[in-house]
Amino acid sequence: MTTIVLVRKNNEVVVAGDGQVSMGNTVIKKTANKVRKIEKRNVIAGFAGSTADALTLFERLESKLEKHAGNLARAAVELAKDWRTDKYLRRLEALMAVGDKENSFIISGTGDVLEPEGDVIGIGSGGNYALASAKVLMDTDLSAEEIAKKAIQVASEICVFTNDNLNIEKI
Repeated sequence: MTTIVLVRKNNEVVVAGDGQVSMGNTVIKKTANKVRKIEKRNVIAGFAGSTADALTLFERLESKLEKHAGNLARAAVELAKDWRTDKYLRRLEALMAVGDKENSFIISGTGDVLEPEGDVIGIGSGGNYALASAKVLMDTDLSAEEIAKKAIQVASEICVFTNDNLNIEKI
């Protein structure tokens, strides 16, 4: 339960996420970081779902990027294949929104690697609220970072599993 939004605008790519971790109807932590950057490969990612599962998948993505010389599309497909077919990985429950300067993808455990139309991705319990907010704001003079911040803020006002404690990475 979380909200992640990826915004691509004016040669800037931003991933923003809220900081809330919930178990059932209880808030366990307000300051979790669900957004990461792979400095070496200039890739950013946000994850929604089980934290331990998402961190495992992030590490796998990083190793796939190393193996495929930073090619995000190839690394994403290989991760999704492993995620779907590996006996251990297929039990992991998470979604990832990943991006580099050229590509943005949603990667799921069902083997999907989706490249959404437009320049915005939203995942997690508040993902659709953030997605709708960001899409509306894309036609304004706001930067990608400002759009991402406002989108998470809107989601936090609607989704009980989202807070307005932001973590942001950009490339």
